[in-house]
Amino acid sequence: MKVLVTGATGFIGSTLAKKVAARGDDLVVLVRRDSDCRNLLGLKAEVIYGDLLDIWSVARAVKGCDQVYHAAAEYSLWVPDKHRMYSVNVDGTKNIIEAARRAGVERVVYTSTVGTLGNPGDGTPGTEKAPVTFADMVGDYKKSKFMAEQVALDYARGGFPVVIVNPSTPVGAHDIKPTPTGAMIRDFINRRMFAYLDTGLNIVDVEDVAEGHILAMEKGRPGEKYILGNRDMKLREIFELLSGMTGIPAPRVKLPYNFVYPIAYFSTMVSDHITRRPPLAPLDAVKMARKFMYFSPEKAVSELGMPQNPVEGALEKAVKWLRGPKIIGKM
Repeated sequence: MKVLVTGATGFIGSTLAKKVAARGDDLVVLVRRDSDCRNLLGLKAEVIYGDLLDIWSVARAVKGCDQVYHAAAEYSLWVPDKHRMYSVNVDGTKNIIEAARRAGVERVVYTSTVGTLGNPGDGTPGTEKAPVTFADMVGDYKKSKFMAEQVALDYARGGFPVVIVNPSTPVGAHDIKPTPTGAMIRDFINRRMFAYLDTGLNIVDVEDVAEGHILAMEKGRPGEKYILGNRDMKLREIFELLSGMTGIPAPRVKLPYNFVYPIAYFSTMVSDHITRRPPLAPLDAVKMARKFMYFSPEKAVSELGMPQNPVEGALEKAVKWLRGPKIIGKM
């Protein structure tokens, strides 16, 4: 079996790529030449250098492949170039799926996000069937992923087998960028977390998310979405767990939303129009924190058999990795 994984230098993508290779499949990865490839060091894979927006390199990557996992995306709650985020996330998704269709690929699993799903925000877990519209999307990342998801759904409705997975908030080792959650854990370890907002997340081990992708490839129904999540937790609970693991006191000051919002608004405006550097508090992140981002993984568990390993173990792996030595390397 020849399998392409896009986004294989990233957090979810690299964990998935390692699992694909461990199964004995012939792994292909599409990698930009300027990518940080530490997560691929030592991994047996055919490397195709290119870009999601370069249809020729995309065609080379999918050639001869039986399966494609499209996990690549521009993921950030603030970017200096919003146009590129939409191009990569929307046009790049279309390029990959169309190339896979033309190449006769058996099936595509597309990595979306729970951010595209409906969520009451009051602590009631969202599901794959919860009502949602584009107007509900907060920020360019969610908007671009919502649009990309519609591309994937259009191909599925047209008869091409595309399965969509919606990871919640993965944690674990090798979050090299890092993701916003990884950055939060890093800041906690470095004693830079002095306060918190009253919000909540659905936490899941990144290893379980990767396994959920493989199960979606094997068992998922084309055109269906599957939430790859695990445990709903308040932010305060996450910090208390981290405190128990590290001995670092958890922040005790709970900031009101109306206090944080104007700070985030101002810092984001300065970043957008003056510094062009990441803001101290991204406005989109603060807007998202107004909702409890809880989700039910029941469908993925019951239909796919997605594992539900304790999130404590995932947080411990994240802490151990963030505290350990880092390797710098390029492929």
